[in-house]
Amino acid sequence: MPADSADSADSADPVVADLHAHTTVSDGTLTLDQVPAAASNAGVDWVAVTDHDRIHPGLDAPVVERDGVRIVRGIELRVDAGFERLDLLGYGVEHTDALDAEIDRLQRDRRERGAAILDAVEERLGVDLGVEPRAGLGRPHIARAVDESDAPYDYAAAFDELIGDDGPCYVAREVTPLDEGLDLLADACALVGLAHPFRYERVDEALSVARERDAVDAVERFYPYGRAVDDARIDRVAAEADLLKTGGTDAHERTLGVAGLTGSAFAPVRKRLPEPVPIEEGSAGATTDEQD
Repeated sequence: MPADSADSADSADPVVADLHAHTTVSDGTLTLDQVPAAASNAGVDWVAVTDHDRIHPGLDAPVVERDGVRIVRGIELRVDAGFERLDLLGYGVEHTDALDAEIDRLQRDRRERGAAILDAVEERLGVDLGVEPRAGLGRPHIARAVDESDAPYDYAAAFDELIGDDGPCYVAREVTPLDEGLDLLADACALVGLAHPFRYERVDEALSVARERDAVDAVERFYPYGRAVDDARIDRVAAEADLLKTGGTDAHERTLGVAGLTGSAFAPVRKRLPEPVPIEEGSAGATTDEQD
């Protein structure tokens, strides 16, 4: 029977590495300063901050150690594979001119797209949501603002009836072509993986990208889909293509460790990551943590 992919490699062992989390720099609710405490509360030793189309500006090295927690500087980059849009996870990111330029382009588009969605929602509902277009702005921010307004929609209904892909206020955004995205991440990251394969409509084609592209090192095996999925398919692809298996909560709220890697499952991934740079408390770079 298909299993819930949130299970770790051995459900009897605790998750020590949650390699998929978002902060307020994209559409999460955790600030960077709150990540160590959230990780400690979950018993997690390693967290990858993988904000959407952004590298967190408060992380000054590919891996840092803050308050006893190792934080991996990552990115979740959406790419257009032709048959579907996919998400790539880059871990241990180094800044490169090419990747930084593409991130700047994507964030300009996010601001413009966010403004267009806001205008459409506010005009349709007759409300002022009080949200300013900014880098990192995503639909979850707008849905939260709708939920908190006087409009008769909660967060889920805002997506279902207003700003979802088929909604009347939806505006498409630009994404990076697959080949370009793979090249950018391969040059900048210690490890590149395919995110949450069972969230795509065309799972086999998505897995073929992981199997056939040399730039892909890993596939996200442990993920809280909230439904039963056939994880054996991931295991077969990983074995056939010699891919590492990653996992994480995909946290947009404040709870970590819902999914991830046990110590034994994390060991081969850990070998690919740079050594952590210790960061003294209160000295973690310019904490440009909120959206700019």
